[in-house]
Amino acid sequence: MIGNRITHRTADGVRVPGTWRHAFICNGGSYFLTDLFIYADGLVDCWELVTLDEFEQKLRCGWVATDLPDGARVSAHHLASWTFGEPSTWLTPDLLLAEVRDTVDELNGRPDSTDRCLAAVDVFMADRTEDNRAAARTAYLAIPETVRLYALGDMDRKDHPLRVLVAGPGGRTPDEREETVTQEVYDEAVAYFEEREQWRAKAPSRVPADGPAESFAPAVKIYHSYPQRALEDPGKKALRNDYPAPITVGDVTYPSVAHAYWARSVAAPEARTAVVAAETGAKARTVAAAAPRREGWEQVRTAVMAGLLRAKYKQHPDLAAILLATGDATVLYDDADSGFWGENGGRGRNWTGRLLELVRSELLARQTLVD
Repeated sequence: MIGNRITHRTADGVRVPGTWRHAFICNGGSYFLTDLFIYADGLVDCWELVTLDEFEQKLRCGWVATDLPDGARVSAHHLASWTFGEPSTWLTPDLLLAEVRDTVDELNGRPDSTDRCLAAVDVFMADRTEDNRAAARTAYLAIPETVRLYALGDMDRKDHPLRVLVAGPGGRTPDEREETVTQEVYDEAVAYFEEREQWRAKAPSRVPADGPAESFAPAVKIYHSYPQRALEDPGKKALRNDYPAPITVGDVTYPSVAHAYWARSVAAPEARTAVVAAETGAKARTVAAAAPRREGWEQVRTAVMAGLLRAKYKQHPDLAAILLATGDATVLYDDADSGFWGENGGRGRNWTGRLLELVRSELLARQTLVD
């Protein structure tokens, strides 16, 4: 179960969600307590990024260790080191691999082994043949042993009704006890699932009222560039703040959003004039960097940038069409000079990208209202 252990990595400008769990690595006969990072695209980081098949090989050969020998030396980097003394572990390579596969399914919003088991139970309850019961039993046994107890989400009954149902009257429960199921106990389990189905039918929908949390389109990366002049077919380069697209704000016309932003950032009027006169957006930044900043600039800069982006795409419908063409994609803006405005390989805050998404939404809203 992922819980609050949420992380991500960036691959080709796309944010790949992930989670982590503790694990032991055995390297050169020594053991190391580390974090195992699992990502939605099926890659696992166990001191290197590997596919699920490669991860299985590392499990089988003991690189990712589930067997902890008594007396072995172990280290938690920069924290402590110790020696195993009568260690006890319930993990096996097969069990850990099953848990990791379930985690990948969960990260993708796909049914995991528990969901598949409960779906098989639904099939059995609708058509109670022995073949369907056998399929439900197989699906139950495919759930990692460490999570079977929580399959029903019932902290009082645990998975007991499930074990009884897949065993059937006269059968033995698939657990260590292998209890023989009486007709009375079986009937109670059937009644449990019938009541559960009634409860599920009455439960309110959990579908978000205003739509999904994630975008449908692949992420769009606006790579760092230094546009010198307007292009006939600029593509996504037109979404750069330093792209030569003059905007008029008040009684001043600026060569680009970058010129306007940096001119407004400086305190002295003569410095603003010099910034506006800069040959390119990059040079505007250089000129502004040499002048004192306006007081409180850091607190208002996002609002200023939002206003300038609105002006750009209102005054340049052709560029607005390029922005609208990105659909509902996450916009990742590359800015080699700023971790605030740029996404920068997952290390930046991506405020330009986020404001572009906001302006895009506003453009579409106006378009929809007009239509």
